[in-house]
Amino acid sequence: MDSARDLTRHPCFNAEVKGRFGRVHLPVAPHCNIKCNYCNRKYDCVNESRPGVTSAVLTPAQAAHYLDQVLEREPRITVAGIAGPGDPFADPEATLETMRRVRSAHPDLLLCLATNGLNLAPWVEEVARIGVSQVTVTVNAVDPEIGARIHAWVRDGKVIYRGIDAAFLLLQRQLAAIRALKERAVVVKVNTIVIPGINDHHVPEVARRLAGLGVDLLNCMPVYPNADTAFAAIPEPTKDQMTQLRGAAETYLPQMRHCTRCRADAVGLLGHDRGDEFRGCLAACSRRSVVPGEPRPLVAVATREGVLVNQHLGEVDSFQIWGPGAAGYQLIEERPAPPSGGGPERWRRLAETLQDCRAVLVSGIGETPRRVLSAAGVLPLEVTGFIDRAVKAVYTGEGLAALKVRRRAGCAKGAGCGGDGSGC
Repeated sequence: MDSARDLTRHPCFNAEVKGRFGRVHLPVAPHCNIKCNYCNRKYDCVNESRPGVTSAVLTPAQAAHYLDQVLEREPRITVAGIAGPGDPFADPEATLETMRRVRSAHPDLLLCLATNGLNLAPWVEEVARIGVSQVTVTVNAVDPEIGARIHAWVRDGKVIYRGIDAAFLLLQRQLAAIRALKERAVVVKVNTIVIPGINDHHVPEVARRLAGLGVDLLNCMPVYPNADTAFAAIPEPTKDQMTQLRGAAETYLPQMRHCTRCRADAVGLLGHDRGDEFRGCLAACSRRSVVPGEPRPLVAVATREGVLVNQHLGEVDSFQIWGPGAAGYQLIEERPAPPSGGGPERWRRLAETLQDCRAVLVSGIGETPRRVLSAAGVLPLEVTGFIDRAVKAVYTGEGLAALKVRRRAGCAKGAGCGGDGSGC
């Protein structure tokens, strides 16, 4: 059997090996496209062990470096997954670039993704081509009337849907994605969050409907009451209630009974998570602007007069390109930027233009170009000050924090891991 599709090494799909093989979640997808009434994402909340929580968010290059560090210290890892802290396909470029890097560097690792399924279908072909062998889709209802009580809104592109319209759109997208995955022989696990009084009576019907699509495994997960959410007062179902529900659902689909509701930065064995031990490593990797082994010797700079970093990315007509020189770091060339207009395609062209650059220094940047450039391995850095000082800080890592543009910090709130707080 192809080792990259050997489910006997996946602790989530094979309870018998959960004490022998482990997983690592790579938190590269911070955004989400749905709002679930049970989910509240918090960053740097080290005392909470639940989906949607991570201590740091990584770029694809940082994630690849972090994975190398993890595998060196924990050789029992057989699975690399992305389960948030948002939804992998709210950040598809970063998600798929990370998977490509992992597949190239570690061809024997199993790859898996956890998603709400809203934006999955357009990327199924690429998911299968990369060799992602397991995808988890959270489906909480197959009746839009019930789904409308669970999901506050759904965002499709720039359009936000609410109520029945949101639930219907989400369900149709989920079913289409599951069909497409099964057509490509991808193993599909479904997570269903069991919410007393909302969808607990509906779980057997979810199992029956999904069994007809060829879903391989169902994970009924008790809702985790989160403060500051619409469902904060709903109690977690009891063990007896979960046992009865799983028994009823098992009439249609095999059940996962050993889920540990992992964080988006989980690492180690299911019964012996080492997240606390690796938290420092994760944080250090998230701060790296230069990743060892990256064939990107240059730095791009957005500047008006050639002295300061003082242009927003969207204003740039041409970039200064800097690199190592005999006396430190020096200007090497001027490089034209792609013309304005064209939406995301402009930023993809820019990523190609800067493919030999490890970072681009700007005074400001929008969310879409940030995602596209990061996924392509070009780290966008919002900084202020003199160019020579900023460029040196990129290469050495010294003094970079002091140059970064200050942004207001805080906990992000919204739908969580896998876009739904369910983990993988």
